[in-house]
Amino acid sequence: MAGLWPYLAILALIVGLHLIERRHAEAVTRLEENILAILLATITLVSFSQVIARYGFNSGWSGALELTRILFAWMILFGMGYGLKQGLHLGVDAAIRLFPRPVFRIAALFGALCTALYAIILLSADWLSIFGANSSGGAIFYWTKFFNLGLGLDDVRYPEWVQETFGVQERVQRWIAYLMLPIGLALLAYRSLQAIVQIWTGQRELVIAGHEAEDLVAENKDLLKD
Repeated sequence: MAGLWPYLAILALIVGLHLIERRHAEAVTRLEENILAILLATITLVSFSQVIARYGFNSGWSGALELTRILFAWMILFGMGYGLKQGLHLGVDAAIRLFPRPVFRIAALFGALCTALYAIILLSADWLSIFGANSSGGAIFYWTKFFNLGLGLDDVRYPEWVQETFGVQERVQRWIAYLMLPIGLALLAYRSLQAIVQIWTGQRELVIAGHEAEDLVAENKDLLKD
C-alpha cells in the first residue's frame, strides 16, 4: 500500500480537477494561464538578472541556469495539457479531411486515444504487463525513486535562513524539481480523455489545430493588396 500513494495522489488530483472544473471552468482556465505566465515571467526575470549580474558586475548565481532549465521543463509539461485543452497543438490534418465524415470522426477519436495512451504509458508502464509486455517504470516510478532517495539538485540551494528556520538540507531536493513530470503527464492524459468525449459528442473536431494555417491565410489574403 505504501507504494500506491503516488498513484492515488495523481488520481485524486484528476478527480478533484474534474469536479472543480464542472463548476468553475473559467476559473480553472485562468489559473492555468496564470501559472504559465508566472513560469515564463520567472524564467525571463532570472535570465535577465543573471546577464546583468555577469556582464555588469562580474558576478552571478551559480544555480540560475539549472533553475531556468527546470522552470522551462515545468512550462512545457504543464503547457501540454493546457494546449490540448485549448486546441493549440499544431498537426497535419490534410489527409483525414478527405475522408467521409464518419471515417473522419473515427480518425479523430483514434488520434485522441493515441494521445491518451501515450500520456498514460509515460506516466506508468507497469500496466502493460497485462498484455504480456515486458515493461515497467514511468514518470511516477521515476519521481518516487528520487523522493525516497532525497537527493539534492546540483546547484539550486535553499537560502541560509530557510535552512536554519526549517532545518532542511542545503540543496533543493530533486523530487521537488521533478514533481511536474507526473503532474504534467497526468493532466495531458486527462485532457486527452476529455477530448475523446468532446469529439464523440460533437463539441470539437480534433485534438490538434491543423486547420489553423488555412484560417490565417484566409483571414490575411488581402492584407498586402494595398
